[in-house]
Amino acid sequence: MSLPIFFFASPVTINELVQLPEETSKHIVQVLRMDSGEQLQLADGKGNLHLVTITEPHKKKCVIKILSTQQSDPPARKVKIAISLLKNASRFEWFIEKATEIGVSEIIPLICERTEKQHFKKDRFENILVSAMLQSQQSWLPVLHQPISYGQLFREEDTMLAAQKFIAHCEEQQRTSLVTAADPTQPSQLILIGPEGDFTPLEIKTALDHHFTPVTLGDTRLRAETAGMVAATLLCIQ
Repeated sequence: MSLPIFFFASPVTINELVQLPEETSKHIVQVLRMDSGEQLQLADGKGNLHLVTITEPHKKKCVIKILSTQQSDPPARKVKIAISLLKNASRFEWFIEKATEIGVSEIIPLICERTEKQHFKKDRFENILVSAMLQSQQSWLPVLHQPISYGQLFREEDTMLAAQKFIAHCEEQQRTSLVTAADPTQPSQLILIGPEGDFTPLEIKTALDHHFTPVTLGDTRLRAETAGMVAATLLCIQ
């Protein structure tokens, strides 16, 4: 049976005694009823998985000792998805959860011409990412950016840096299937997913002017969060 795993972002060293946050302590001691000497794991979202043992099982300030650390390499291929915020926040939450489970490296929320603006609940969204990372037993947490305007995206050099760049849209223009266009040997890929109502013709033109490849995700018209999910699957599972 695998050991329970929790998120702990702070750096630690071997043999260090660490006091865990109250919420984590409560789950370990009250919910799982773990006691002194029992082992669990801590993931920091940066590739480190720590094996630890409980030394003081306090429900508010559980103390553990770091036994060993296993470090995993980052994904060989970085997949970035820039997707419009959605009118229904729960659908956006569903997307970022599933994208994390699949292995997306970065999520860039976009504010497009047709985006119906919503409050960006960064703390809540990051908690969803952490839960999805732990659930899928990964060691790397995706980077969740602050929302940026569609135009600003093209001025962000770090965000725009990718070996392959795609825009998925529904206009009747020449497009290539993402299945065909995506090259799994490339080190990084970025895809743009529009809002409900799709990108505007001017937004599509802007992407094409910046050397994005127009792609289709299939023969059916997809909801924005479904399009994001399909894109994540096609790019990550290769």
